[in-house]
Order: sequence, then C-alpha cells, then structure tokens
Amino acid sequence: MQPQITVLDAGGQYCHLIARKVRELGVYAAVAASDTPAEKLRGSKGVIISGGPSSVYDAGSPTIDPVLLAAGIPVLGICYGQQLMAHLLGGQVDLGEHGEYGFAQLSISASPSALCAGVHGRQQVWMSHRDLVVKPPPGFQVLATTFTCPVAAMESISQKLYGVQFHPEVVHTPCGQTILSNFVLGICGCQPDWNPAGQVLALENQIRKTVGARSVFFFVSGGVDSTVAYTLCLRALGPERVHGTYVDTGMMREGETDFVRQQFAGLGARAFFIEDARDLFVSALAGVTDPETKRHIIGEKFVDVQQRILESEHYSEDNWILGQGTIYPDTIESGGSAKADLIKTHHNRVAGIQKLIDQGRVIEPLANFYKDEVRAVGRELGLAPELLDRHPFPGPGLAIRCLCSDIERKPDPIQDGWIIPIRSVGVQGDSRTYRPVLALDTPPASDEAAAAIINRRQDVNRIVGVSRTCAPLSMLSVTRCSITMQRLDRLRHADAIVRKLSLEFGFDQRVWQFPVVLIPLGTNERPDSIVLRPIESVDGMTARAVRLPDDLLEKMTDELIQLEGVAGVFYDLTNKPPATIEWE
Repeated sequence: MQPQITVLDAGGQYCHLIARKVRELGVYAAVAASDTPAEKLRGSKGVIISGGPSSVYDAGSPTIDPVLLAAGIPVLGICYGQQLMAHLLGGQVDLGEHGEYGFAQLSISASPSALCAGVHGRQQVWMSHRDLVVKPPPGFQVLATTFTCPVAAMESISQKLYGVQFHPEVVHTPCGQTILSNFVLGICGCQPDWNPAGQVLALENQIRKTVGARSVFFFVSGGVDSTVAYTLCLRALGPERVHGTYVDTGMMREGETDFVRQQFAGLGARAFFIEDARDLFVSALAGVTDPETKRHIIGEKFVDVQQRILESEHYSEDNWILGQGTIYPDTIESGGSAKADLIKTHHNRVAGIQKLIDQGRVIEPLANFYKDEVRAVGRELGLAPELLDRHPFPGPGLAIRCLCSDIERKPDPIQDGWIIPIRSVGVQGDSRTYRPVLALDTPPASDEAAAAIINRRQDVNRIVGVSRTCAPLSMLSVTRCSITMQRLDRLRHADAIVRKLSLEFGFDQRVWQFPVVLIPLGTNERPDSIVLRPIESVDGMTARAVRLPDDLLEKMTDELIQLEGVAGVFYDLTNKPPATIEWE
C-alpha cells in the first residue's frame, strides 16, 4: 500500500508513533530511513522528519537527502527534525545546556498560520530535547515560543516547509493532533484511506500466505497482544493447526494462570497447554542484578522451554512456525527503529528469537500495530471486553518489577530530599538513561513542578513521594539481593492488594496501567519497599503520572505496610519522558 505520508526515521523513540497518529486521522503512513533519496519520496503527499537522540553537530548524526527540502513536497520536522531542517537551510541551532523534558507552555506568536490554524494563545506541549533552534532559516516565520525555546515552531509557506520543537504526536500535547491534521489533511491534501479494524481479512490472508502448509505454535501470555494474534491465526488456519502453550514462569500475578486457561477455552482452542516452569526461571535468575541481563535470561529460557516442548511433542522443523504477539513498541523500544537508542531489550528480540526470525520461522501478525489498534482488531474479532480492556503487563512479568541490587548503601540526603541508590531506566532526549531515584518527603505541588526538578537535575530521572515508612529514610538501606521466590511472592501479594483496591475504588478505570514495583530498600527485618506507579497513556509511548486520591493511597498504604518484609510505600510522580513506565 502506497503511503500518503512517509515518516523519515531520525532515530526517535516516537518515530512510529508519528506514523500511528497520522493513521489515526485515517491516512496511511509508513516509516522509511532518514536518508531515503528524495526521488523515492515523490509518491508521498507529505514527509515528516522524526525526532532523535543526536545533535546535528555530532559526527555521523542522521541526515536527509537535502534535495527533499527543495522538491516541493510538504515537509514537517519534529524536534531533531526541525533542528536538522534549520541546520541544512542556514538557520542557527545551539547546543542545549540542560535540556527540557515533559510539560512546557507554548505561546503562539504568529497568526494566521497554515500549520497552527485553530491553535491560539498558550498551549500545553510535550518536550524532550537538548539542542534547540535559536534562529530560523531565511524565509521562515517563527510561529511559537516557550520559556526556553525562541523557535518552538516555524514555517515557510512558500517552500512548504514546517518545523516544531515539541512533540505533536504524543497524547500530552493536546493541540498536537490539530497541528498534525493541519499538515496532513490541509497542507498535504491527503484523503482518508486507513482503518485498523478493517484490516482483519487482510491480516488473515497474510497469515495464510506466510504460514503456507505449516502449523503455528504460540507461547501465549494471556495479554491483549498475544491473544489477538493467536485468535487471528485460529480464524485463518483453524484450531487443528494452531497450538498454544502458556508458560508459568513464576513471574505471574495472582490468579493469572486460571484466568488464561478460562479465556483460551472460550476461544475454542483445542491444543492449549499449561507448562509449569517456575523453578527453571527463578533459579536461572538467582544472583542476577542487571536489568538487561535479566531480560536476556528470560528470553533465552523461553527459547529453551520452547525447544524442549517442540522436541517432546515431535514437531518437525519443516512443519511449524512460531507465532508471537509482537507490536510496534516492542521493536521500537528495543532499538528496532534504524537509528534509535536502545531503551530496553524486549524478550521477543533476544538472540534466540532473532535467530528464528532470521530463519523465517516466526510470524508476528501485529508487528505494524499499536496497542489501541490491536484492541480495535480484537473488537472486530469479537473478543471479550474483560480481556481487551486489561491493563498492559510486561512480557517478562514481575521480574522487571522486582528490582535487584549489587551494592549496600544508605540513601544520600540532599536539599530536595533523598537520593536512593537504585538505578531505574529513563529516556531523555530519545536516549536511554539509568540513574538513581529522588525521594521527596513533600511531593511537588504539580506535574509541572515535578518536571522542573527533573529538568534541573542531571543525576536522576525519576521522582517518588513517600507515603509511609516503618523508620526514617536515614535508617533504611539498599541491600544486595537478586530475584527469589520469597521476593516474588511479596510483590505478588502487594500487586493483588493494589488491584483489589483499585477495582473497589473505581480507580482502575482512570488509568492505563498501574505497575507495582518492589525495591530493595528497608531494614534487616523488612528488606523491601513498594512503589506505586499509576499512569495515564494511550499507547505507552508517552505517559503521565497519575496521583492517587488521598483516601485510596491511605488505604493501600495501610494494607501494604502490613505485608511481611515491607518497610515502606512510595509513589512514582514521574512522566514518560524522562522516566519509562516500567522501572526496568
């Protein structure tokens, strides 16, 4: 299918999110390498240059074919894309000293504007950058500014060139879809031609074509993605040719295995099995503290289990193909975008799985879809709301919510609070960061205030508030530990309490996801603490921290602090960016 809009990948973690937001307008968009020759882009009605982690002054930084900027095709540069456009056309780009991450206030300074039509006054936007344009190229008009950006948006109508420093593609820029619509439907003149739910028949036909005469074997998680992918194959090939196994790794939530068993029985699956591999996975993680190593081990153990099951069931290599529910963010955040910085290593992209992909023995029907699009496909398939509306849950399970440590150290007091020496992953300026956590006895009054602290400090990427601890923070300590069944059970019980109370208070309907994290901060008798991480999002590419109502936070804290081994309860106040949703 010929894309009306081509998104040039300059390495940004939101590159494919831009394409998805264009598709949300009903216009088909596809992603291409940033240096795609201009001649190959002439079939598109418009081009968008994504953001990215590089500086235009870095050696080997992503660039575009400069002919594109004089080809008469409308071009929109976003973040790094705007900086690159300005740099190539003679504008001035300065190196940022501190960067800007999260919320900012945009002031529209020019009217009328083709790009900003319908957007007036002050607007909330989402930033994630270091460098910035301080002088636009000749022929460009400055459309908007922020406190730190003298050129937050610019356009040259005569050249059909446009740029914004902020991210219009993320849900936390409320005016962003208007701006994208102005570009796609107005400036580029695109006509709607895309509906994800309408892709079901095409997906089923593609499955038949890819699989051929072989059968498909799934390792299902019970989540939305793998279940929709499984159901598509079930419809395309019939129950006799689609087999599935749910592997209980010991990293599951309470009651999860029974829930999955019931769901797949309802789908009409005839060859569905439960594999108890708890001891295998937990023992393999003993002594491991590095987050990336944990993910690799879990991925490789999945492959080991897969091989053992396939061999024990006498599957022939020529007669089966592995099915997976991989979706766009799984590959984007794993560095799947050509020049993207690695944010995490997804378990569907470890070496063993990659080998199967290289051999042509993997089918991923949903690899071009985002979570909300997958749900649209699932509704078209008639899947139950209690399955489709479930909060996302990471493939590696509770393993990446059970943090480990190879050091013993007390929190360090600072003016703003306490630096907890536990590394959690973040994403700043499209780059991965592993940094300690800042704990505050008195939380910031607003999201903007929390973002200001992150932007001011370069040594942390996450802020937590203190709900309650069994002793002053000065008396708590981070201790050496890895994953054990005792710690997993502690986290499992905490997660069950949070889910139960969220349901009772109706809070689960107000958030997109609610991770519960176990961190090794405590005392000898109570070695761990709990961190609550409710967030609001659409697709997980960006997220806004949600504050718990006081009565719910108090109730959760009362029950959590009574759990065996729990020394404290904290709550995460950090948006994505600069912090990722999960802590690892």
